[in-house]
Amino acid sequence: MKKIVYIFSDGELKRQDNTLKFYCEETNRYLPVEDISDIFVFGEVNINKKLLELLSQKEIVMHYFNYHGYYMGTFYPREHYNSGYMTLKQAQFYLEHDRRMGIAGAIVRGALKNIRQVLKYYANRGKDLDASLQKLKEFEEQIDGCADISELMAVEGNARECYYRAFDKIIENEDFVFEQRTRRPPRNHLNSLISFGNSVMYTLVLSEIYKTHLDPRIGFLHATNFRRFSLNLDIAELFKPILVDRVIFSLLAKKMVTKQDFESGMEGIVIKDRAKKLFVEELDNKLKTTIKHRDIGREVSYRRLIRLELYKLEKHLMGEKEYEPFVARW
Repeated sequence: MKKIVYIFSDGELKRQDNTLKFYCEETNRYLPVEDISDIFVFGEVNINKKLLELLSQKEIVMHYFNYHGYYMGTFYPREHYNSGYMTLKQAQFYLEHDRRMGIAGAIVRGALKNIRQVLKYYANRGKDLDASLQKLKEFEEQIDGCADISELMAVEGNARECYYRAFDKIIENEDFVFEQRTRRPPRNHLNSLISFGNSVMYTLVLSEIYKTHLDPRIGFLHATNFRRFSLNLDIAELFKPILVDRVIFSLLAKKMVTKQDFESGMEGIVIKDRAKKLFVEELDNKLKTTIKHRDIGREVSYRRLIRLELYKLEKHLMGEKEYEPFVARW
């Protein structure tokens, strides 16, 4: 499988004949274009039109993040797989209340089940999480009673808040307490890690959508309005607990990231580059990890699971098979 290239250094990314070369103070290195699926840019990197032409030819998506680790935008090459038929289907399902609620409800149910799986994993390792698990089960039971998207979003938001409050019992580190969910800006170290990880997750899903017939602008749980993309936010809800949050717990348990890896600024708590690099390395390793897929009967990577989730949604929209979200089983 092709790999993701993460660039943290400042420099210049150029086309060198039919491949890529990154020029920076530390080193100049070639990046074999045939091996690359995506480029994530965290540093100050200059590019030019020749480079973009090559990325477009090779169908390589390039994402930019700012100094704080927030997603800024994407060079999204001309869609090679985009389908007018599929876009119309997405719009049709979005506009029909019951159909939209069916997909949105399935996503929330899947997200809550994956959240509970994460908590069960740590409960089985001695963490006192019974009360949180029970509360999350009650939230899950409320999904079918939701009359509209706003009620569904409220259930999902309350469940996630309950889940985040359980982080303190899992992490058990006074330097990384949850307090409350704060985003822009994050007010503490843990919120900063959550925001960074979620931002990367949303972008990973966007890359996978590019390789399908789906339109990233039309989601179902998250409103399709003036935001750039929303479908990636929907699908990311399923994978944030089992990928992003597990990486956070692992980094903190192993003391690979400490409070010295953060600094305070005008924009709240900022993660230093060292910790960002460690985070994406751990996440990249997680994405490459394989599990036995129940339906297709063979080993697939977590990254491939994201694509398979999108294919399942395509089949649902075409009326071939009812959409059922991926739920982790450890």
